[in-house]
Amino acid sequence: MTTATTDPITIKLDQMFGATDTDNDGYVDWSDYQRLVDRYLSTYKIGKNDRRAQSLLIAYQMQWAELLRHADGVDRLSKEQFHFANRAASVDTSRFNMVEGLPHAIFDLMDVDGDNTISKAEFKQYLDVWNITDPSAMDTFAQLDTDGDGAISRQEFIRAVREFFYSSDLETPGSLIFGRLSR
Repeated sequence: MTTATTDPITIKLDQMFGATDTDNDGYVDWSDYQRLVDRYLSTYKIGKNDRRAQSLLIAYQMQWAELLRHADGVDRLSKEQFHFANRAASVDTSRFNMVEGLPHAIFDLMDVDGDNTISKAEFKQYLDVWNITDPSAMDTFAQLDTDGDGAISRQEFIRAVREFFYSSDLETPGSLIFGRLSR
């Protein structure tokens, strides 16, 4: 008897798909990303004209354009298309690389007090944006804070996003960015 093994990146992308499909219709389209942007702005109490809001919107628009480019012209993505497009876009450096660009815009928004770190309270707001309700999700904060100084630095946050997209180790801090993974 053989057992099916799901590769670790697929497990993480499944979780990301579920969090990104904000209307739960089984597809991700631009309206899902727009709702995420709106949630960020509402949760962090940032106006649409704020430069951080504009940067976030532009970064998500660029990410969406790259996903569509890698999905061969469809206007919404099934879970399988989402997997394929995210894998392709995360390694494609010919244009906007979402693993390097989008996390900086998200970090700038999360860093409400402008101290170039993310506090526990700021991270809790991030969990709220993504509707992550698992009680253990706040434990992720301590794992993302790899130097143990009580805050997540920009470098730690960007490293975590890279781990999410590139690491096959499901226990790395970045693999937990959307909460604990179910295998």
